[in-house]
Amino acid sequence: MGGLSLQHPWAFAFGLLGNVISFMTYLAPLPTFYRIYRSKSTQGFQSVPYVVALFSAMLWIYYALLKSDELLLITINSAGCIIETIYIVMYLAYAPKQAKIFTAKILLLLNVGVFGLILLLTLLLAGGEKRVVMLGWVCVGFSVSVFVAPLSIIRLVVRTRSVEFMPFSLSLSLTVSAVVWFLYGLLIKDKYVALPNILGFAFGVIQMGLYAIYCNATPTLAPKEVDRPLPEHVINVAKLGPTATIKLNMPAAVQPPTKENIVACASGETKEISVEKVDMATNVEHV
Repeated sequence: MGGLSLQHPWAFAFGLLGNVISFMTYLAPLPTFYRIYRSKSTQGFQSVPYVVALFSAMLWIYYALLKSDELLLITINSAGCIIETIYIVMYLAYAPKQAKIFTAKILLLLNVGVFGLILLLTLLLAGGEKRVVMLGWVCVGFSVSVFVAPLSIIRLVVRTRSVEFMPFSLSLSLTVSAVVWFLYGLLIKDKYVALPNILGFAFGVIQMGLYAIYCNATPTLAPKEVDRPLPEHVINVAKLGPTATIKLNMPAAVQPPTKENIVACASGETKEISVEKVDMATNVEHV
């Protein structure tokens, strides 16, 4: 087993370190899901990243099982499958109906349909080493697509001159993780593990460079003006303009006030008060 052999102590060291870093990265969304649990609402968060992460972990487990000497890949991706499944279950528990339906659809499409198709094709169309090669390139292609995803965040940082949406700690951890897994793949001579992490390292360096450039810059747009997913619960706020409307509890027989007068009811009597004589600064007593 290349990753655990005493002839490859550095490979084992980097693989173990990669497990620790990747495990901490899997735990990064815990504060988000604690907020979801406390509020009993998904608060507009999307389920797609967790479904994609689950799919990625399933792919790498399948690859490691076929390769038969990638125990360190199996351990971290097994942990990833468990953690991401917990996240998705929590999301489904507190998400509104439409979000639940959408999440169920992409789970069936990606984690059942696409993964099942990959499983079927690799078993039917190839065997032995060819099967490993086919699945290896599938894993590389998917990993590259995941690493390219932060391009939208990079564009947002450049456009707004704000790093609010790109935490430095996350960029640093992803960069270090890419370096560690690249070295692990290089030492065990597994190009399918090493290749995608070159791109991951490049994007991580770009993100940290942008953070250094824009961390003290003045944003060109306020954070609230930037397009972002809308929350699931919308609060309607009535804007106060030059005039304000005060709604009083009045008997049903009394007509609403007009521009000319205000009808006030006190002790069963009806009085007309001219609008011009009303002092809006006075206290309103119980009517």
